[in-house]
Amino acid sequence: MGKTIIQQARGHGSKTYQVRPNAYRFRIEYPKLNVVGKAKVTKLINSAAHSCPLARVVVGNETFFIPAANGIYEGQEIEIGSDKVITGNIVALKHVPFDARIFNIEIRPGDGGKMVRTSGNSAAVIKRDEKTATVFLSSKKEVTLDGNCRATVGVIAGEGRLLKPIVKAGKKHHMMKARNKLWPRTSAIKFNAVDHPFGGGRGKRIKSKIAKRNAPAGAKVGHIRPSRTGVRK
Repeated sequence: MGKTIIQQARGHGSKTYQVRPNAYRFRIEYPKLNVVGKAKVTKLINSAAHSCPLARVVVGNETFFIPAANGIYEGQEIEIGSDKVITGNIVALKHVPFDARIFNIEIRPGDGGKMVRTSGNSAAVIKRDEKTATVFLSSKKEVTLDGNCRATVGVIAGEGRLLKPIVKAGKKHHMMKARNKLWPRTSAIKFNAVDHPFGGGRGKRIKSKIAKRNAPAGAKVGHIRPSRTGVRK
């Protein structure tokens, strides 16, 4: 029989599984491509929805938020669109030397920065030609991007975030609640039989993890059914 499993409840979109809009009131972005010159870091912000502190930057009449680089301070002046590779500056990939660390990298010129945005993270340019630049990510992957894509010079602040133990379950609860993440995560086989297709086995009779092809939504859990099995003859 079908069950009302967690996937269905989350997909329903009730208040139980919705994040507070106030948590994501700071949107990470860059100014428009035609904005160049000196800007000022007016404030460093602790955002509950982000793993790193954010920097509020003002350039002219425009204000935007970016992940804070390790070592910057309130009142510091940075440059946008310059070829000076100094911590905090926003430069195009075509101007980044091979030994510099960068973060908040655009995938397309002008999209505001989509990659390398978690605390303590950084990347590096390893290859470059007339139009493109190849970036080596912390995940050991290489990505080739347009040379006009922008990035911030430096390493994102908050590198030691994972070194401090959480100690209490209550603290973990509030950390996950800030982003409305599903926690604690329970193994499906520990559920009651009425709550999950894998439940009711008392931990000893493990059921197949391959869902039936025509299973109802409340029973389609586990691995995707393969199109065929066995050795092809």
